[in-house]
Amino acid sequence: QVQLVESGGGLVQPGGSLRLSCAASGRRFSIDVMGWYRQSPGKQRELVAAITSGGSINYADSVKGRFTISRDNAKNTVYLQMNSLKPEDTAVYYCYGNSIATPGIDYWGQGTQVAVSS
Repeated sequence: QVQLVESGGGLVQPGGSLRLSCAASGRRFSIDVMGWYRQSPGKQRELVAAITSGGSINYADSVKGRFTISRDNAKNTVYLQMNSLKPEDTAVYYCYGNSIATPGIDYWGQGTQVAVSS
């Protein structure tokens, strides 16, 4: 069983920054892909950014140039640095991960709220 625990959400003014963290525990295999999704009311959950254990990265077009994803494999942790935040970034952000050791299974965190408002 894998547990993903997020932290770092909150309320920030437009143009501000936040850093999200997600720590994975309870696994005895590598989490090959870790990333972040977000969901706002009335919308589908969407991919924000993902990173493989080898460092390959994918971003949603809406966050390119503003968000940076990184991971520390030794700490089993993934980070999302969010800069130049906009009101439309307001959502619940979910950490996720998957592994070739458990194909077809996605692991999810409980979600952390990010609110961008003046």
